[in-house]
Amino acid sequence: MSLALATLLYEWRRYLAAIIALAFSGLLILAQVGLFVGIAEAFTATINRSRADIMVMGPQSESLMGDGQGLPRRVEPLVYLNPQVVEVKDMEGDGALWKNLPPPGQKQVHEWVQLFTVGTEPGTVSLPVDYPEATRLALMEPYAVAIDETSLKHLGVKVGDPATLNGRSVRVRAVLHNYPNITQPTVIVSRQTLTLLGMGAHGDRVGPLLVRLKDPTQASLVRDQLNAQAHGLYRAWTREELGKANELALLKDQIIGLLLVFSVVLGTFIGIGITWQTLRGAIFANIKEFASLRALGVSMGSLRLIVIELSFWVGVVGLGATVLFVAAVKGLAQLGGLPMGFPLPITAGVAGLLIVIAIGSGFLSLGVLKQSQPADLLR
Repeated sequence: MSLALATLLYEWRRYLAAIIALAFSGLLILAQVGLFVGIAEAFTATINRSRADIMVMGPQSESLMGDGQGLPRRVEPLVYLNPQVVEVKDMEGDGALWKNLPPPGQKQVHEWVQLFTVGTEPGTVSLPVDYPEATRLALMEPYAVAIDETSLKHLGVKVGDPATLNGRSVRVRAVLHNYPNITQPTVIVSRQTLTLLGMGAHGDRVGPLLVRLKDPTQASLVRDQLNAQAHGLYRAWTREELGKANELALLKDQIIGLLLVFSVVLGTFIGIGITWQTLRGAIFANIKEFASLRALGVSMGSLRLIVIELSFWVGVVGLGATVLFVAAVKGLAQLGGLPMGFPLPITAGVAGLLIVIAIGSGFLSLGVLKQSQPADLLR
């Protein structure tokens, strides 16, 4: 065991403030990233968990969240020309005014909701893979709707309750799990119910297309083939590719981007400030031990390496504490129905930032070593 690691283990109390500062710096950044990515994942959950291998959208679309162009209806038969394609469905949806029908004396909820449609045929491309059979059968009933468990209280209903969408009567027939949406409540209906409600796609344009293939492993090849034959009419994406684009599009939003930059800057300054002062104080408290090492012939360069290594281990422990804090926050968020997601590249970047902060703080603390004079041991 190295001297730096042994020092951290036996005198961990002196370095605890630095470890906690690093952990909270990482938590400050990752909590905001997790929240924004969770919002994006919740918004696109129905698509991400569908049986689609490819998504087809407008030619200028960069993500599903910013796609408002739609597609010409003639695109659907063109997609079928690829021999790998076995099913194509457009993703229908709409907005509607929700009103519950509470018992006498209770307040009525008026809320604007987002409608999404799913297919009710067994194994259809637009039916999410995690829908229970009971939910599929419930949505086959005309005017039946499904709502995530986190939205029931907000919309003032429970299973079996009636409500209205744009003045048309509907009834809650199923409860979904892991489909929260904190920006706007989501209501799931069948295509037939959406038509009965007088909503959905109209005219010669349709929404994004969900495409299922014979061999899902050929998704990248089929995507390239479809794009090569698009002639500017559409753009095909693999589901995984589109999921990453959705996350990136949200993080590129101007306001969200500013918040994240502010969090990174603030977290960096907090981490460096507290970690630097804690390391400096801990090294000064051990100054006689460093002086003894110099008296035994250990060079100043070797002492500096010990401090840098000590800083590195403080960063590693701080990173471990960050993982625990983030896991606790995510658990609390799930209890409250708040979605959170942590993309691996961003998480790895934050981990690297914490290690850099710790090592940088170690470099700033090296000046204390100049006070480790062997002659001071004789006083």
